[in-house]
Amino acid sequence: MRLKDRVVVVTGAAGGIGLASARRFLEEGARVVVADLAPARVAAACAELGWADPADPASPVMAGVVDVTDRAQIDRLVAAVLARWGRIDVLLNNAGITQDARLVKMTDAQFDQVISVNLKGVFECTQAVVRTMIGQGSGVVINASSVVGVYGNFGQTNYAATKAGVIGFTKTWARELGPQGIRVVAVCPGFVETGILKSIPQPVLQKMVDKVPLGRLGQPQEIASVYAFLASDDASYINGAVIEVSGGIML
Repeated sequence: MRLKDRVVVVTGAAGGIGLASARRFLEEGARVVVADLAPARVAAACAELGWADPADPASPVMAGVVDVTDRAQIDRLVAAVLARWGRIDVLLNNAGITQDARLVKMTDAQFDQVISVNLKGVFECTQAVVRTMIGQGSGVVINASSVVGVYGNFGQTNYAATKAGVIGFTKTWARELGPQGIRVVAVCPGFVETGILKSIPQPVLQKMVDKVPLGRLGQPQEIASVYAFLASDDASYINGAVIEVSGGIML
């Protein structure tokens, strides 16, 4: 188990890639904070992971209800994690939303909400956690970007901007924090089979699949496996990297 007893905070952990990642981290021996916005979804995710009572001191799962745009809530969560386990070894900034529209139709509210969650939320969570990592002299920050942040995508001005911004965060923080023993990396998933794709009409979805040389959508656990590798000592010399996990969609 590559992550035995390490403390991992996963935002957006109640479903999709976040939940798959929490499960993979547990399989690797980690203690995992399942952090998400809705209490009911957090409770359901903990139960699905096999720990219906995450308040049990023996549980390797901790429930964390948090709005990543609210710094006071983030700080309370960090304090609770430290009170329980005394350290934070990995932060996976996975929380994110979409509010799609073409440039000419996008509202300020749509733009601001996505920027707030996907970009400022990553900043707030990392700043709140990294002070502990600096004190430890070690840590890993994994930022969930997207191929959209590298190549753009029709109707996603706001989302593409945030995911490009996350790459900028990653490279900057890798320079700033590397000397203090903290690695920062970004992963750019392609189109992954999660609930976020359910609203896409089947003909459009098929066109997306047709662009992938592997001929299929990605699965959440395939992204989770990359996160687990990057969080481990097997990736100890990977810092500032931006890794595409897309089935080769941009070839």
